Amino acid sequence: MLSVYLICVGKLKEKFYKDACDEYVKRLSSYCKLTVVEISEAKVSKDPTLGEITNALAKEGEAIRGKLPPSSRLVALCVEGRMCSSEEMAHMIPAQGCGDKHLVFLIGGSYGLHPSIKAEAGVQLSMSPMTFPHHLARVMLLEQIYRAFKINEGSSYHK
Repeated sequence: MLSVYLICVGKLKEKFYKDACDEYVKRLSSYCKLTVVEISEAKVSKDPTLGEITNALAKEGEAIRGKLPPSSRLVALCVEGRMCSSEEMAHMIPAQGCGDKHLVFLIGGSYGLHPSIKAEAGVQLSMSPMTFPHHLARVMLLEQIYRAFKINEGSSYHK
């Protein structure tokens, strides 16, 4: 069974986001071994300088690296990433796993991901040119991963 990790900066606080994520985690249990890892957002002042943001992203990047399983295939969600269709996303999800690699999706906090983490990712994805809360991005990504499995099995879920 494919091993999929979702590493997120920030913890879900709102019940409606948590409930939606829990539903997709439950649905995905039939298709993959999913591990969701939450990393605390680094603290910055109310009106942070660029230096504070850069330092916070670097700290978060190190925390992410500390949670990566060995032999990871990284997919970073970031605004400068490429957009893809659900069908293209399905092609990223191998039916029989990635050999000895883990498929790892990364969602940054409110300031995104450190450039070095994005550079390490084999794929950079953008969900949309619109801005979404990163907690909603988690729900959307879990749904798209679920949809990818359904597309790959030929289900009518994706119309």
